[in-house]
Amino acid sequence: MVTRNVVVSFTTAEKHRKRYPGEAKGFVEEMRIVAMNCILETKQRRREGRKQPEERTVKVWEPTVDGYLKTWLIAVVYDTLEGIIDKAVFPSYAEFRSTGLERSEKLAIDLQWFKEQGYAIPEPTSPGVTYAEYLKELSEKDPQAFICHFYNIYFAHSAGGRMIGKKVAEKILDNKELEFYIWDGDLSQLLQNVRDKLNKVAESCTREEKNHCLEETEKSFKYSGDILRLILS
Repeated sequence: MVTRNVVVSFTTAEKHRKRYPGEAKGFVEEMRIVAMNCILETKQRRREGRKQPEERTVKVWEPTVDGYLKTWLIAVVYDTLEGIIDKAVFPSYAEFRSTGLERSEKLAIDLQWFKEQGYAIPEPTSPGVTYAEYLKELSEKDPQAFICHFYNIYFAHSAGGRMIGKKVAEKILDNKELEFYIWDGDLSQLLQNVRDKLNKVAESCTREEKNHCLEETEKSFKYSGDILRLILS
């Protein structure tokens, strides 16, 4: 009888526990929903004229090669991110080695191409260096928050990043396809493999740890946004 009461109580508690958007499909779906909400909130804020101090009003987007090259400060971010994964201070990081999403080698090829065209490659400075240092610090003491950045960096590049790359190629590179936007293998399958790994790692996390990861989304977008805004400079 006691055992039955315990089971009934546990089942009742489970029924009334708060369910988070996307939770039934896995933690990656939770991260995706929070990221999309962050994007929608930014768009709504701009429509209402409530821009952040660092945001600029841009009526027509006319990128230049010099402005675009400034965004390659992201190279230091990818180098740092992939170095952290290789070192694997936390065992869970090792799950994300050799996923096929890595960009450092592709970036190096593109940077060499730009050099051969006679363009000067800017030295790593803020905000790229600032973000890289933040990732290093985070990875050593806050693995849940770090995973949030890992997810958003790679998945954002595979979506919005490709659209930006295509527009830049059309406007200023005579449709030159950069290696940064080319993956070895089927991208959709590579992404699914990483989703599965992320969901697996998240299974050992408490609800509080998952929430902490989700709360880092806004910072992830801010750091990446600081770099992408350079394309308009």
